[in-house]
Amino acid sequence: MTDASIGTPEQLRDPDYTPPLAKAVPLGIQHVLAMFVSNVTPAIIISGAAGFGFGSNSPDFPQMIYMIQMSMFFAGVATLLQTVTLGPVGARLPIVQGTSFAFIPIMIPLVVGKGVEAIAVVMGGVIVGGIFHACLGLFIGKIRFALPPLVTGLVVTMIGLALVKVGIQYAAGGVPAIGTEQYGTMTNWFMALVVIVVTLGLKFFARGMLSVSAVLIGLLVGYAVAFAMGEVSLGNVGNAASFALPNPFHFGVEFTAAAIIGFCLMAFVSAVETVGDVSGITKGGAGREATDKEIQGATYADGIGSAVSGVFGALPNTSFSQNVGLIAMTGVMSRHVVTIGALFLIAAGLIPKIGALISSIPIEVLGGGVIVMFGMVVAAGISMLSDVTWNRRNMVIFAISLSIGLGLQQEPGALQYVEGTLKVLLTSGLLPAALIAIVLNLILPEELSDEATEEVSGGMSGHAKGALVKDDHA
Repeated sequence: MTDASIGTPEQLRDPDYTPPLAKAVPLGIQHVLAMFVSNVTPAIIISGAAGFGFGSNSPDFPQMIYMIQMSMFFAGVATLLQTVTLGPVGARLPIVQGTSFAFIPIMIPLVVGKGVEAIAVVMGGVIVGGIFHACLGLFIGKIRFALPPLVTGLVVTMIGLALVKVGIQYAAGGVPAIGTEQYGTMTNWFMALVVIVVTLGLKFFARGMLSVSAVLIGLLVGYAVAFAMGEVSLGNVGNAASFALPNPFHFGVEFTAAAIIGFCLMAFVSAVETVGDVSGITKGGAGREATDKEIQGATYADGIGSAVSGVFGALPNTSFSQNVGLIAMTGVMSRHVVTIGALFLIAAGLIPKIGALISSIPIEVLGGGVIVMFGMVVAAGISMLSDVTWNRRNMVIFAISLSIGLGLQQEPGALQYVEGTLKVLLTSGLLPAALIAIVLNLILPEELSDEATEEVSGGMSGHAKGALVKDDHA
């Protein structure tokens, strides 16, 4: 999308450069379009898990609209912290913030089937976890050694695996429809498949903005098809207010050990993910390494943005990797372009009618988009794992962490005699997998003997990054 009218190559690599407004505005909107669907999806999933996200006749349905509204508003606010900065808070780089998928596996067990009252527990975790996340900025560079690609790749893969079930349930008709005649009908699957087919077609056969916004366009086409089929109700759009300000402690706040521990542990992983995004932006947009000040400021903004979000009923924020790729694609490093995008998000967050319109998307249509998005999360984790040297030591760490984490997630009944906080944390699957991988990576020697691992590895040993080949000694 870049051309000579935007600026010289030197200007385009400068975060402080402002392109002409006629170019900067569409570039900023492009950033919003690239992250919009991913940003509002967690709010829909969590409100649905709590039991008030579906059905416009539900008295709690307006709460879903509010959470969607706050997801947009505070994604914009957190992005401004990164681009405009507030003292040491922010990296002064074109970092786009948005609602994090990583925390969803932690939040669902806290709210599932418990109604709007359970959201107060989530908000307590968001606030404390955000403060903890900001504190990590003081020494983030010193803890990166504990999260090599083996650990981060495992965690990202586990996040995706924990969420793919949600995509299938949505495409089939949503959680409330499970066990009914409406669940899994061909009508439901047709709407979901339209989204998937359009998204894949644009992603692989289109270029530029059409490819970047493939999921969003796929959802729009799916929405149009659902509307033509009579599956869309717009009644709530007319009833929604035209303007509304954020409401402090809208859902209340409650501090529980399970939520605080879960959010703080995930903040640790999210902070390192942000370091990777900052490095990706400076390398892709400016051809240089990120400075310690930029990494520290970005981590502060990540945490403070999340804590403030929790005060007003929004979910935790993090840097969005898809926008890192967009910067590399456009070649425009200007933080002011992203600031324009942030202002659009804030404006959208002040208009409840936009949230009501988003909530009118049939759950099956959203399911088609979610299947693609969550599958991409798994693929991103596997891509990170390709940087791992697959020797026996790393295979054992990965195998044990994945087996226990995924196993506990799939069979929570195995912990029926574990009570309270510990049960919630363990059955998330994500936290035990991450902790086991971190601990084993720190304590196991760099090389394990053949005798110690031959039986476990089945005679397979990695001799190159991301490759598994037959062991010569087998």
